[in-house]
Amino acid sequence: MENRNLNILLEFNILYLEDDINLSKHTTDVLEDFVKNIYSVQTSQEAMDIIKTKKIDLIISDILLENENGIDFLKELKNNNISIPAILTTAYTDTKYLLDAIQLKVENYIIKPINIKELLNTLHDVLLPIVQEKQIKKNTNVIKTISAVTDSKQVEVVKYIIANLDSNNQLITSYSEITDTISISKPTLIKLFKELTEKNILIKTSHKTYRFNEQALDNM
Repeated sequence: MENRNLNILLEFNILYLEDDINLSKHTTDVLEDFVKNIYSVQTSQEAMDIIKTKKIDLIISDILLENENGIDFLKELKNNNISIPAILTTAYTDTKYLLDAIQLKVENYIIKPINIKELLNTLHDVLLPIVQEKQIKKNTNVIKTISAVTDSKQVEVVKYIIANLDSNNQLITSYSEITDTISISKPTLIKLFKELTEKNILIKTSHKTYRFNEQALDNM
């Protein structure tokens, strides 16, 4: 795959564990332009603190850190049932590390010095299946939700709802914002939202805010 669409990286949060401060800063400065957020840390404890407070989509970790081992950190995550895709970096090619990485099902292994193009391409290849899975899920949700309505204008609203969900399946919008985008009467729109809330597909959590309940679709 020569021409990768690196724009997909903009959807993801990356945790970067590297104790070489100069390398960490250089790599972080580059990745900041390609990913949603990058959290750079020097120790596994700092990394764990980030994981507990932030949504992390992928981990980049050096293997040999000062007084600790990146593979041991990934093992700790696994033991705590934390499943996050990981890419390991190292200046060494010790077979033992490769075997440990394979056993942990690490997505990739990059030899230092880090080639930024190789790193970006690796990020793309690891995260692309996640993007594709999200799209399939979104399309499935559209189909299932459409099955709950019949009017063609309502179908357009359903598509609008799915397309504007945030990463937490939250929809923040108003009736006027929707009618400005879609040619539908306000009474018809209100009726549709009422129907979707009655079916528990949309759950109103606050003013102009709804949570899209995928579980309700499974019962349809």
